[in-house]
Amino acid sequence: MDIAFGIKDAIDIFLLALLLFYLYRTMRESGTLSIFFGILAFIAVWVVTSEILGMRLIGTILDKFMSIGLLILVILFQDQIKRFLVELGSQKRWRFFSRVFKRDNTSTDKSPWIMPVVNACMNMSKSNTGALIVIEQTMPLVSYEKTGDSIDASISSRLLQNIFFKNSPLHDGAVILSEGRIKAAGCILPVSHNTDIPRRFGLRHRSALGISQATDAIAVIVSEETGGISIAYNGTIHADLSSTELERRLAQIIKTK
Repeated sequence: MDIAFGIKDAIDIFLLALLLFYLYRTMRESGTLSIFFGILAFIAVWVVTSEILGMRLIGTILDKFMSIGLLILVILFQDQIKRFLVELGSQKRWRFFSRVFKRDNTSTDKSPWIMPVVNACMNMSKSNTGALIVIEQTMPLVSYEKTGDSIDASISSRLLQNIFFKNSPLHDGAVILSEGRIKAAGCILPVSHNTDIPRRFGLRHRSALGISQATDAIAVIVSEETGGISIAYNGTIHADLSSTELERRLAQIIKTK
């Protein structure tokens, strides 16, 4: 029997492979990669026992699980699904198409805030002043801004240092930067439950990792205990950065967006 294989089938396989790769990357960034492999193993066992070997008893039981599998996946991966939908529907992500249709080739410099942030972090590092600065990328952080106090001020090194001053009422929360401005301070972020985080990292680092797993934001942390500077992005923390390394990493991430 001849099996027809056309362009439509190739596109179908390519889209499935792309979806699996995106799921793999998302699970890896969120620290739930073992669950992803567990699901693949479960599907493989179901196919072998039910479809290939024809085991009726085990096949029937696994069929029942597969019938409610979508609901279970939604419960297990609600944070990852939320991130995918928010990222897909982000207005900033679709601005590319509006530029194409309008033929607007002008580009805006996204990096004027980098040096004020780097200078503020270096000064706070010298005095062991704890800080958590979150920089919005393509995914909006409005829901997290609402957990703190609205500021809407220009980004400056001195203002950031004053916010995180130890006697300031806002120093325990996170500062959110968006579109070249300080949008809010004292914000509450989701805490990562990744068990691979070193014990020397405190709540600020876990919150930074949590926001980097839930969104594509950049989180810069200054440790109150050691004065060390770290950066969290895409579910990964890079610790003990110098001012040059911090500036380079921030500029690198912005350039790719």
